[in-house]
Amino acid sequence: MSTPKKRNFQIEAFKHRVVVDPKYAEKTWKILEHAIREIYNHNASGLSFEELYRNAYNMVLHKFGDKLYTGLVTTMTMHLKEISKTIEAAQGGLFLEELNRKWEDHNKALQMIRDILMYMDRTFIPSTHKTPVHDLGLHLWRDNIIHSKKIQTRLLNTLLELVQRERTGEVINRGLMRNITKMLMDLGSSVYQEDFEKLFLEVSANFYSVESQQFIESCDCGDYLKKAERRLNEEVDRVSHYLDAKSLTKITNVVEKEMIANHMLRLVHMENSGLVKMLVDDKYEDLGRMYTLFRRVPDGLSTIRDVMTSHIRETGKQLVTDPERLKDPVDFVQRLLDEKDKHDKIISSAFNNDKTFQNGLNSAFEFFINLNPRSPEFISLFVDDKLRKGLKGVSEEDVEVVLDKVMMLFRYLQEKDVFEKYYKQHLAKRLLSGKTVSDDAERSLIVKLKTECGYQFTSKLEGMFTDMKTSHDTMQGFYASQGGETTADTPTLAVQVLTTGSWPTQSSSTCNLPAEIMGVCEKFRAYYLGTHTGRRLSWQTNMGSADLKATFGKAQKHELNVSTYQMCVLMLFNNADRLSYKEIEQATEIPSSDLKRCLQSLACVKGRNVLRKEPMSKDIGENDAFYFNDKFTSKFYKVKIGTVVAQKESEPEKLETRQRVEEDRKPQIEAAIVRIMKSRRVLDHNNIVAEVTKQLQSRFLPNPVVIKKRIESLIEREFLERDKVDRKTYRYLA
Repeated sequence: MSTPKKRNFQIEAFKHRVVVDPKYAEKTWKILEHAIREIYNHNASGLSFEELYRNAYNMVLHKFGDKLYTGLVTTMTMHLKEISKTIEAAQGGLFLEELNRKWEDHNKALQMIRDILMYMDRTFIPSTHKTPVHDLGLHLWRDNIIHSKKIQTRLLNTLLELVQRERTGEVINRGLMRNITKMLMDLGSSVYQEDFEKLFLEVSANFYSVESQQFIESCDCGDYLKKAERRLNEEVDRVSHYLDAKSLTKITNVVEKEMIANHMLRLVHMENSGLVKMLVDDKYEDLGRMYTLFRRVPDGLSTIRDVMTSHIRETGKQLVTDPERLKDPVDFVQRLLDEKDKHDKIISSAFNNDKTFQNGLNSAFEFFINLNPRSPEFISLFVDDKLRKGLKGVSEEDVEVVLDKVMMLFRYLQEKDVFEKYYKQHLAKRLLSGKTVSDDAERSLIVKLKTECGYQFTSKLEGMFTDMKTSHDTMQGFYASQGGETTADTPTLAVQVLTTGSWPTQSSSTCNLPAEIMGVCEKFRAYYLGTHTGRRLSWQTNMGSADLKATFGKAQKHELNVSTYQMCVLMLFNNADRLSYKEIEQATEIPSSDLKRCLQSLACVKGRNVLRKEPMSKDIGENDAFYFNDKFTSKFYKVKIGTVVAQKESEPEKLETRQRVEEDRKPQIEAAIVRIMKSRRVLDHNNIVAEVTKQLQSRFLPNPVVIKKRIESLIEREFLERDKVDRKTYRYLA
């Protein structure tokens, strides 16, 4: 079988050659050039865009794309040079209008030209990396119109002049301005920035620099801030209407720098209208405006905050060091609260509740409250006043508001343990005299103190309430055990049995009780010790009160509410009409200072003088004589005779309280040192002081000297030892 013979195939070129007319490109371009001119001359309605597109398509197809592109550049450039002359010839206000009109025409023409040359735009231009038709039109407009020597400077000056006129109150054509700035933006961000924005910002800075100087010389602080705010709002409005949105930050920065940052210190310290004056006069609107404007500039808020804090410190310092203010503790604390309320309202209303301002206010209050060593005592006296009588008829919500304010001041105290000492004394007096307005309010404050300082701070205060409840039950049991033994003439006894550790320690003052009272007291002692084992009772006569029935001249009867000491004195006059000071002192054995206050309240207070004194004077002398005052009258059946007592502590009492506080601090400091050393084992002196201060600062700020003494005491008792090499380092001895 024979193999078929292979045959070779060959493809030959097409025999007939297509010959292109040598003048084809020139003829076609002439047609397209004519069309472009007609488009620019607004005669495009008679053109066949389909035919023009085909001509441009064929030129690119026959490799004449370069000729087409070059011709387009030449034609457009020639036309734009002619346009440039007409724009240059426009006079005055017509300049921008002519420029805007020609720009709109150019854009329309460019759209039509791009449609005709679409094939070139899609194929020839990308492959040769030339500029697309539309972008080309923009570049040529920029180079031949905007950057024309006669137009460039004139355009910039015209735009800046219009802005200046608007700033001085004239109305300008904002629509035309918007079109022109939009044109600059369309030509590229660099054109807008270099040909307008850069100089616009410089001119604005000069304008506001001069204007701010004029304003600050002629206006007070409030008016100046209003003008600055208005200028800022105007620039924001200007940007939104006819400038690039990106210009907003730049122009507002210019206004902020020239009108606010450069004059910040002068504004806040301006005499009779600056920040301090605004704070004093509660100018919430002006303060709010200052806060809003100053927060826009670096260090603006810190400037306001520092001046405000300094002012509050100075005001507070004057308040706590003024001897007149210190005469009335309740008024003193009320002024502190009023000052705090005032600035709290300013911070919430004007300073947007700014935490940094609140912190500044707190630091200022903490500074000046602790300048007065008696602040803990005064705050406790304020609470005492409110819980005795100041909150009568006040709703629970309002009571809570007052207590919260007290707690706020309490937080500022560095010596919280001193407050605790006084508060315990005042609470004891309120509970024992039954003068507290509301048990709920008392307990509410204790809960707040417990939350703030822990259980240890309030355990004894809670124990005082427990004692009062237990005492009530004890008295019911006592009278039940007496059965029918009591008669109408027998004095009625109400005893509060106080746990020694819970109540403030009282120096047990001796006092001879009347025989009638002593009998009932002994019965109670027998009952109480019979029902409780291992307990001891000691009478605190200086803390009691009594109700006495008295008959005066003309058989006038009254019920006198007096202290136990006053009762002892008055009952002596059942058996005598005249008694000397010495006789009263000998019979009652009441301590001299208490007796003098007691007699002063019985004989020297108008309307309460159930005794007469010879010689008549306000002070009690040791040679004075006292008589029962038959002529005493009162429109009330019940007459309360209070003891003349200083609301504040006397100097010796103050010293005694301070010593007790210092003594109570010693074991707390030692306990803190031992806790720290137990966990750290070895520590140097400075670190121990720092750690102890940190642990105890919620109650008081321990004195480094006292800490050192407590360390020495612990070394003596062999809790710690000094390092053999470094004497300032201590070791814990397990």
